Amino acid sequence: MILAIILRYENISSNTPFNYRYYLTEYYKNIFDRYNVLLFPIVSEKNIDKICDICDGLIVTGSAIDINPKYYNEEKVEGKNYDIDEFKLDKKAIDLFAKYNKPILGICGGLQSINVCFGGSLNQSIGNHDLKNELHKVIIKHESFLDKIYHSKDIMVNSYHHQSIKNVAPGFKIAAISEDQTIEAIEKNNIMGVQWHPEQMMDFSFFEYFIKIVVNKK
Repeated sequence: MILAIILRYENISSNTPFNYRYYLTEYYKNIFDRYNVLLFPIVSEKNIDKICDICDGLIVTGSAIDINPKYYNEEKVEGKNYDIDEFKLDKKAIDLFAKYNKPILGICGGLQSINVCFGGSLNQSIGNHDLKNELHKVIIKHESFLDKIYHSKDIMVNSYHHQSIKNVAPGFKIAAISEDQTIEAIEKNNIMGVQWHPEQMMDFSFFEYFIKIVVNKK
């Protein structure tokens, strides 16, 4: 199995000639090594059609860079930096993999990209959700993909985000919410996303489910 995965941009230092990099956290490597899954990195909008052709599914990873609100018809918030436009890469990959009905998983900022890509919007600034290493409860919707994974009404998850879904994209269902009603997960057919970071929690049950979706092409 080959899964395409979007790498993220960072400037690690202003004092070296090699400070601009694309990265993937070690969590993903460790998880997918366990299942003998080959991860194919995406760092450019070029040749995504070829990547889609050889890959079985797509993972849209989290990002520290906010999506420019022009993509959901809202004005910029003062003080935020939208100079780097990662969403163009996300959208091109998401659109193409969806066109060919290949499974897509969005994590944290990847969830937000999926929602905006299909016509949803975001809350540009929320409080009480960047909890660092603390966990909080999310309530799972009955018969959602999360219900099939955990067979539970609620689970504890981490939280590292300062934006969230405002309006859910047309056709998508809410799969989980937090106790303050923040949308924590959405799904539509073989496209799914969560606002937390299951890779950081080493949540193997979660990724096993996605792998099964990819294998079965549901």
